Amino acid sequence: MVKMRLEKGQRESFLRDVDEFCKELRPIEELCYVEHNFNDQLIPLCKKYGLLGIPIREEYGGRGADSVTYTRALDRIGMEGTGVRTFFSGHTSIGQIPIQMWGNEEQRRNYLPPSTRGEKILAFGLTEPEAGSNPLEMKMTYETKGDHYLLNGVKYLISNAGIAHAIVTFAYPKSGGRVSAFIVDTDKEGILKQDLTTKLGMPTANTALFELHDYPVPKQNLLGKEGDGFKIAMSTLMSGRLSVAAGCLGVMADCLNEAVRYSKERSQHGKAIARHQLVQEHIAMIKTELDAARCLVYRAARWKSKYDEDPTNAKVREIADRLIAEGKFYASNAAWDAADRAVQVFGGRGYSYLFRPGRHLQDVRVCRLYEGTDEIMKLKIASAVLGKEYEAYR
Repeated sequence: MVKMRLEKGQRESFLRDVDEFCKELRPIEELCYVEHNFNDQLIPLCKKYGLLGIPIREEYGGRGADSVTYTRALDRIGMEGTGVRTFFSGHTSIGQIPIQMWGNEEQRRNYLPPSTRGEKILAFGLTEPEAGSNPLEMKMTYETKGDHYLLNGVKYLISNAGIAHAIVTFAYPKSGGRVSAFIVDTDKEGILKQDLTTKLGMPTANTALFELHDYPVPKQNLLGKEGDGFKIAMSTLMSGRLSVAAGCLGVMADCLNEAVRYSKERSQHGKAIARHQLVQEHIAMIKTELDAARCLVYRAARWKSKYDEDPTNAKVREIADRLIAEGKFYASNAAWDAADRAVQVFGGRGYSYLFRPGRHLQDVRVCRLYEGTDEIMKLKIASAVLGKEYEAYR
């Protein structure tokens, strides 16, 4: 059992660092967004404020935050945009965390301290062109050759893949069997990366595919045991889904702030539009859905903290998994609605990425897709209520 708790003073100091980081990042992110450029100042600022290993234990160079504190951090970071928060999800929630949880001591020492210093950027390679909601349909394979494995296949729509130095990657044994997980360094011959720039939003964040051709991975880079891949992926997705939900809270908070500010400044029909009842309806709904989403997401974060402290407790894991699915489903849909309402309050100006609501509307739509679609979240919630024997995707 591992307890990760910051003292109150440490926690508040850390959250002030997060807030200062966000304030310094915002003007840079806004310019990059308008120009549709990757934000190459994000990582340097993360290094400046020590934010590249928020929930990673201090012995590996991280801040040692529990899941609730990490959720609070991502809640604030989400206000700066889904692209910004997605970087943290890829690098930390589904990059560092599986290594911390499933890696041996050598793997932790080799990857966690450099990644908390920004010397190694991490990613998570599960999705493939024909394997999305059902990762078991993946085609990537591995075979043993001497003291290493050879991996072949394509991973698609991978956050941070184009900038990653190492990617937690999943593949089937070529001879047949269960999925295994590997830490794949990206500095050898046999890897092809391609940035995916035609996505609807998040132009400042990196999304890419990568293809491996007889790519050598040392045997010591097997994560967990052979055949543990699906188990590792599913536990990691709990962290990823919670991070998405937390970021959606920030999106909603920023949409609310922008709608309130603009409605007080903008006048039509002889008065501020904040005095118009139908505008007030939008603001009331954003606020109500934000408060409801916060209750769900922070409840899930508390149970995730319990699971982190006792990962062998199957009952705690089951409850945490369900609550995270509920939080992710509700918060991502509420964030999409909040962005849509904020755009409506802005009127014609809202229909532009020159203004924050329009950018949130473009970006947050992906939160209902990655780390588990709406449909998969509903099925997870329903099967948790009905019982595993009723799982629709068995």
